[in-house]
Amino acid sequence: MNAESLVRGIGMTSERTRRRLIEQLRAEGIANEAVLEVIARTPRHLFVDEALSSRAYENSALPIGRGQTISQPLVVARMTEAVLTGPRLGKVLEIGTGSGYQAAILAQLADQVFTTERIGELARQAKQRLHRLKLHNVFVRHLDGRDGWPSQAPFDAILVTAGGQVPDALYDQLAEGGVLIAPVGEPGRVQHLERVVRTADGLERETLGAVSFVPLLEGLD
Repeated sequence: MNAESLVRGIGMTSERTRRRLIEQLRAEGIANEAVLEVIARTPRHLFVDEALSSRAYENSALPIGRGQTISQPLVVARMTEAVLTGPRLGKVLEIGTGSGYQAAILAQLADQVFTTERIGELARQAKQRLHRLKLHNVFVRHLDGRDGWPSQAPFDAILVTAGGQVPDALYDQLAEGGVLIAPVGEPGRVQHLERVVRTADGLERETLGAVSFVPLLEGLD
């Protein structure tokens, strides 16, 4: 993490605008101050098209091309808070890099982030943004994330940023005590955010609330 470069990156955006977003997240129940601080200093406007940069600090999802979106900040905060079981994470796997914004948030709270994206164009753009911000502990691969990243398993946390059914391969790559969070349910229908913890006895599941994500698809593009 290079906090100084992140702070410089958001210099064009008013402190008031960013703090308004943080207060909205806090009002929605986000209580982890480390998560809130990381979101406050991460330049979300760099992860959207320049034409949408004026809306970057709204609490809303925005299009990033190829039928994909950058998640609503509240959802990013909720997913991050849900997997952060201590002051810092070890190895994290993200399925669905998209713009790279969620990975940038995770990179400041984890030792290593491994993130997969099935759309090559988005993977390349995300890699460039993360390099620009000097977040060198993020590793991006153009990969069908349904198979996870076996060579780097097990992971302390796994985040799936596309909706559907979670492949068994991802559960298999979760370390004991690790947390997986994913939107479960078919896109266009009711989806819910599910938090799964691997214990010595198996998997413990908890539902965190309704969400709406693009579908988890197979293959590369």
